[in-house]
Amino acid sequence: MESLHYLLMKSHLMLSRKILAEASKLGLTAGQPKVLDFLWTHEEADQKTIASYCEIEQTTVGSILLRMEKSGLIVRRQHEGNRRSLFVSLTDKGKEAAKQTAHIFQHAEEPVMSALTEEEQETLKKLLMKVCGAISDNAS
Repeated sequence: MESLHYLLMKSHLMLSRKILAEASKLGLTAGQPKVLDFLWTHEEADQKTIASYCEIEQTTVGSILLRMEKSGLIVRRQHEGNRRSLFVSLTDKGKEAAKQTAHIFQHAEEPVMSALTEEEQETLKKLLMKVCGAISDNAS
């Protein structure tokens, strides 16, 4: 049997390729689908929070957000009393792109989910969360 790191890496790359191929048809570039997904569920956040959640370097998120802003997908605003941080939220165009991205994610996951029972799906999610936690704890 293949090593754990190889299987995790391979499954991630295969899923990512599938998602990016479909997302590119919407004019989205790498990083944008997961930022859209994050903002769809969290409504508004600062750049540091987005970077942390999406596992993207903060400077890279800055570049991604700039392209998204130029495309009309997001807006960045300062909150009164907090002049240091810009808060990012989706525009109507961004919300529509986020909905389409959610469909892309769902479609990409369908072959995996149809190959597993509901119990196996839940077990897989729990195990992956445990793996992420262990990696995160060990990185500190």
